[in-house]
Amino acid sequence: MADDTTGSGSADETPRGADLHVPVLLERTLDLLAPALEKPGAVVVDATLGMGGHSEAMLTRFPELTLVGLDRDTDALRIAGARLEPFAPRVHLVHTEYAGVAAALDSLGIDEIDGILFDLGVSSLQLDQVDRGFSYSKDAPLDMRMDTTRGITAEQVVATYSESELRRIFTQYGEEKLAARYARAIVQQREAAPIIRSAQLVDILSDATPAALSRSGHPAKRVFQALRIEVNAELASLETALPDALDRIAVGGRIVVLAYQSLEDRLVKRELARRSTSTAPAGLPVELPEHRPEFRLLVRGAELASDDEKALNPRATPVRLRAAERIRRAA
Repeated sequence: MADDTTGSGSADETPRGADLHVPVLLERTLDLLAPALEKPGAVVVDATLGMGGHSEAMLTRFPELTLVGLDRDTDALRIAGARLEPFAPRVHLVHTEYAGVAAALDSLGIDEIDGILFDLGVSSLQLDQVDRGFSYSKDAPLDMRMDTTRGITAEQVVATYSESELRRIFTQYGEEKLAARYARAIVQQREAAPIIRSAQLVDILSDATPAALSRSGHPAKRVFQALRIEVNAELASLETALPDALDRIAVGGRIVVLAYQSLEDRLVKRELARRSTSTAPAGLPVELPEHRPEFRLLVRGAELASDDEKALNPRATPVRLRAAERIRRAA
């Protein structure tokens, strides 16, 4: 998945061919998961299925692997389901957000898993469908829901949130320095006419941007990111999903997370650091078994895409990869 909300390609039609989506850091992800997924009877969760690119590659490389694919987007489940049809006996697809990982596994009678992949952010499918409203470069209804069957839309957020609430989400989720200015402009403009399309919002933000800052990046980028995160409760979902997923990983199992913006990456970094750090009190002469870390980190810091990967797939440019392996079951 990618976090850049600019969209690309032919966006008026639902993608049908696997060649329309290049999974980010595919080979690196497979190599990191391989030691856990090569064993007979291994189970992996693709917590952000998308169009199934990573899942297809895992099922192909590991012929005895069972895959549980989660996605809140019904279009993604339909497309990925067709793509993964050759592996149908080894595939379980569940309509849920990644925070539903524990409930999904319970529904399938699966207690432990050997691997899990989170490819966070907005998916290529969602970016490339103009009418979903994720892109600030194409005019569309202000929707931004990853699950179009439920929830509040970006249009409703823009129309009903107070100026202070808009400022909060632009600051918190977009890290936007002009949050107060943009919130004020939106509230003023919506009194004159409803803001229902992305082009309207882009014009409002552009007009509210000081000329001196107009060349420092698209004025809508961070606001659109903030609206998307608010609409889909992405950070709250991730905060629930990470500990639940880590609790389900068997000893020797592995997790790989691909993050595309600093907010989600910080959550991942914090949770993996907590699980991979000894809890022994300072000064204790001997580390007792119950204080030993549950996980060990597999990469130093956050791993970035290579120049070759970025050239092959521009959506890999902002990615930060983190990975860990369970080494001990919690007491």
